[in-house]
Amino acid sequence: MGDLSNAQKLMIAVAGVFAMGFLMVGSNKDQSSEQKKAASMVRDVANMQRIAHKKCPQLIKQHTGTEVASIVKSDSDKATYLTLEYTGDKGDNFKKVFCTLSVVKGGISKLIIDGKTIIDEEG
Repeated sequence: MGDLSNAQKLMIAVAGVFAMGFLMVGSNKDQSSEQKKAASMVRDVANMQRIAHKKCPQLIKQHTGTEVASIVKSDSDKATYLTLEYTGDKGDNFKKVFCTLSVVKGGISKLIIDGKTIIDEEG
């Protein structure tokens, strides 16, 4: 029995992936409810950040014509909202922007550009 064919290597790789999947599912069953809750919270916060980091810059560019590069500050209760604060650089069409993502509202619930409220769906 010499070298393995590509088909055999592929079958071994697929079997390895399935084995890893079974091990991961099995190890997840051993987690306490506290560990599952903490893992869920981390996923939720990461998802909120992903959505806000995508939607807020799009809205800011739409309303100011300026692309934002970096966030100055963020605030969150780690469950229902995430507010990002941007400060404009020299030559930008804004000085300060606050953009809030609301999980309850299912998207951007507040956008304030230089003190002017553009979007306000809170309350």
